[in-house]
Amino acid sequence: MNSKKKPLFRRTQGAMYRRLKGKGWRRPTGKHNKIRECKNGKGEVPRIGYGARRDQRGLHPSGLEDVLVTNISETRGIDPKTQAARIASVVGRRKKLLMLEELKKRKVRVLNPLKV
Repeated sequence: MNSKKKPLFRRTQGAMYRRLKGKGWRRPTGKHNKIRECKNGKGEVPRIGYGARRDQRGLHPSGLEDVLVTNISETRGIDPKTQAARIASVVGRRKKLLMLEELKKRKVRVLNPLKV
C-alpha cells in the first residue's frame, strides 16, 4: 500500500463543466493558466515526486498483486499472502460460483466477488 498522501489531480475547469468532472488529468496548456504556472492554491500538477516506491508499483491498493483468473486450475497457483484473484469477465455465473468456493477454501482474496 502506498504510504504517501497524493493529491487529487483535478482537470482545468473540471468543476465548471459536468462532462469534465470525473474525467482524467489533462495537462493545462493555456497562456495564463494558473495551474500550469504552479500558483499556490490552484491545484497540483503530476510530477515524478508523487510516484510510488518501485516495490509498490502496479500493485492493488490493498498491497496485493492482482492476478487474472479464467479457470479453476489457475486458482491453485495463487499465493494468498502476496496475491489476490480477479475473476475474468468471460467466466459465466456457474463457473464463477465454483471458483469463488475454491478461492474461499484456499483463503485467497477476490477483488471482484459476485454481487447477489
